[in-house]
Amino acid sequence: MTAEPAWSCVILAAGRGPDDPMAKAFGVTHKCNLAIAGKPMLQWVLEALRGTALHKPFVVVIDDTRAISANADIDIIPAKSSAPASAMAAIEHLDHYPVLITTGDHPLLTAEMITHMLTASETRSADVYVGLATAEVIQARYPQTKRTYFNLGGTRVSGCNLFAVTSSRGLKLLERWQELERNRKKPWKLVGAFGFKPLVWFTLGMLTPERAFGYISEQIGIIVKPVFLPFAEAAIDVDKPSDHALAERILKTRSAPA
Repeated sequence: MTAEPAWSCVILAAGRGPDDPMAKAFGVTHKCNLAIAGKPMLQWVLEALRGTALHKPFVVVIDDTRAISANADIDIIPAKSSAPASAMAAIEHLDHYPVLITTGDHPLLTAEMITHMLTASETRSADVYVGLATAEVIQARYPQTKRTYFNLGGTRVSGCNLFAVTSSRGLKLLERWQELERNRKKPWKLVGAFGFKPLVWFTLGMLTPERAFGYISEQIGIIVKPVFLPFAEAAIDVDKPSDHALAERILKTRSAPA
């Protein structure tokens, strides 16, 4: 019996160019080098990945390849015009499935979160799995944090910057995501892009997660499923100074003696 291929990994680490607000605010040349609890943000992500059974080398996609040092267990490739385009280029570079995709501004990522995501995706019953956390999970731990939530039939969810692509069919979602990228913070526009019916259900508060992912799958012609992560920190990336302060507190608490 042939063994299942190991999961590969892509880290999207591109900033927003020389005017990246976080890089400017903290006086660094690139967002991924922003220090949190004594380490560059990207370093925390790589350490979490190294604590798993993911196949190496990992692929880091970045707009300024000088911002990261070469290492035996990472391949560095230049970013494309958008995050979806970068992800597709990285997967083409790997030429291997299944692939986990995460981001370089996710310093609270842990090996446990990654393992949970991969375990939930192991059945390969979908082409793409999307990591989500509910507002209930997030606010129970960090009521002060502000996240972007989608209200799906009374279940408010936030993205976790974790995606599992199990086959080449999953590239169809990334291709579609290029069209929708500019509206990623506008739930009603994202929903409306998939047709009138889901927009009506969304407006009426009747677009449940099951219906939402069913519509996405039907429109794109692949199977897309959510993975609900029980970790509040999985939904906290570092996009603004308040995120940085929260991540710093969490990481310092993790490393403090018991």
